[in-house]
Amino acid sequence: MTPGAPLDLEAWTPVYSGKVRDLYVPAPVAGAVGDAATLADTEHVLVVASDRVSAYDHVLEPGIPGKGALLTQLSLWWFAQLETVPNHLVDPTTASVSLPEQVRDRAMLVKPLDMFPIECVVRGYLVGSGWIEYREHGTVCGVPLPAGLTSGDRLPEPIYTPAFKAQLGDHDENITFERTVELVGAETAEALRDLSLDVFRRASSVAEARGVILADTKFEFGADRSTGEITLGDEVLTSDSSRYWDAEVYASGDRTASFDKQIVRDWLSANWDGTGTPPELPADVVERTAARYRELIERLTAH
Repeated sequence: MTPGAPLDLEAWTPVYSGKVRDLYVPAPVAGAVGDAATLADTEHVLVVASDRVSAYDHVLEPGIPGKGALLTQLSLWWFAQLETVPNHLVDPTTASVSLPEQVRDRAMLVKPLDMFPIECVVRGYLVGSGWIEYREHGTVCGVPLPAGLTSGDRLPEPIYTPAFKAQLGDHDENITFERTVELVGAETAEALRDLSLDVFRRASSVAEARGVILADTKFEFGADRSTGEITLGDEVLTSDSSRYWDAEVYASGDRTASFDKQIVRDWLSANWDGTGTPPELPADVVERTAARYRELIERLTAH
């Protein structure tokens, strides 16, 4: 299923719609000479998070009310916690463009980056597809792990398991570190790996101090078009890009209750065979998912 149509925002032109986010560039000024700006030549990009929810490469109906605002709030909070890591945010109070009031609570004003075609995935715990591979081969994305681990175990050290970013509608492809070297060069590949692991460790420490476990996450980086500096972009450490657990619940033995859309995935797995159009989500699944998003925000940002 394809994403819905982007909103009509005054002074902004939509240029891309993903499963959750829509991108806009400033609309051309009346009387100005030249073509409208594109992602290739704009100075500013508006990133608007929708309430859409996706699972298994399908955008589902209905969306999760308030999800876009919650994801944006969490990204902005994490960017602030990681202030020493270069990121793509632009201060709206000093920019030549402003956030449209219509989407102010779920939009970020950012500078465009030359994005690397790599999902920088870091895993701190053995879960999900990693657990499935480990049971069969003793590895996660080809990375050998010690014998005797069980589902949900904390790994001896976080591991970097990059993926090749797929086009909309396709699956991201797990790749080796050597393949990332082929894609972006050795120096950049090493920098992306080291920075991803460093940010993951720092974020894990912040979360643990609040009784929350960061099990895994993915980062996206790009090169600053002016300086070439590797810069953190897209969303960061949100409920959509990360797996979080309640530390107290985890300690009790429950390693399945996460602060994300796992409720949606579980319901869909039990009620859809993967063919045709997915069924609509029941109201209780929508509300329980929204509640998990809200609870994570409260747990992390209340301190």
